[in-house]
Amino acid sequence: MAERDSAQRRRLIMESVQSLGSADVEQLADRFSVTASTIRRDLARLTASGRLVRTYGGAMAKPGPEFSLSQRLGQADQAKRAMAVWASQRIEAGQTVFLDAGSSVAALAQALPELRDLTVVTASLGVIGQLADRPGLRLECLGGSLRGLSQAFVGPGAEAALESWSFDAAFLGADGVSPQRGLCEADQTQARLKAMVVERSRRLYVLAHAAKLGAAPLHAWTRLPRPWTLVTDASLEEAAGAGFEGGLVTVVSVADPAAPVPKPLTFE
Repeated sequence: MAERDSAQRRRLIMESVQSLGSADVEQLADRFSVTASTIRRDLARLTASGRLVRTYGGAMAKPGPEFSLSQRLGQADQAKRAMAVWASQRIEAGQTVFLDAGSSVAALAQALPELRDLTVVTASLGVIGQLADRPGLRLECLGGSLRGLSQAFVGPGAEAALESWSFDAAFLGADGVSPQRGLCEADQTQARLKAMVVERSRRLYVLAHAAKLGAAPLHAWTRLPRPWTLVTDASLEEAAGAGFEGGLVTVVSVADPAAPVPKPLTFE
């Protein structure tokens, strides 16, 4: 019986770490009403099996493989197209918008209607490929170092180019989305660039397939300390979306035709 309880506790610890990205010994001990020594033994066993990585005072999820943009382009096509169509309807003539890297945002670029005096700023080769020959559109491309897996520019060059911009709206992708930690990214260069975009945007949208909600496959993060809209697909389950309700985030499932449109921020 004790061994069964221990196995159940370790399974729940794994679920918690995978959802949040990390866990603290003292918090886990309080949650499961056991001693810190018991939790340390659980973490040691999970680490020995290769399922976790120990940290000072706790543990974090083991980094997973990062898939290339070309690998992700064929995943959840229908859901991405639906999110893209909804997001494209939030863009108006005369605006300046930022389109992030990633397959969901590339789908948005493809779905973008022809709008007069629209300026699109991007670091994404996928977005550039979709919009390069679009008539009547001003396309501004951030320079920097090309990151092959994501097919996007990052680093000091991209950050310096971004300094002179602000946006009516920004549309971001992510490898995972956490209600507590924000957007999960493959490395710090991507996370820093997204953080700069967040600071410069009146409206902020995150396009993420429902399978990414609560996921923390990697260990760089962009926090979202201001109002934002999570745009996800019809496969969103109540349990997965519950942690995102209220607070700074508005959750939009593309199955809802009456999804709310958030008010823009004003810059001070």
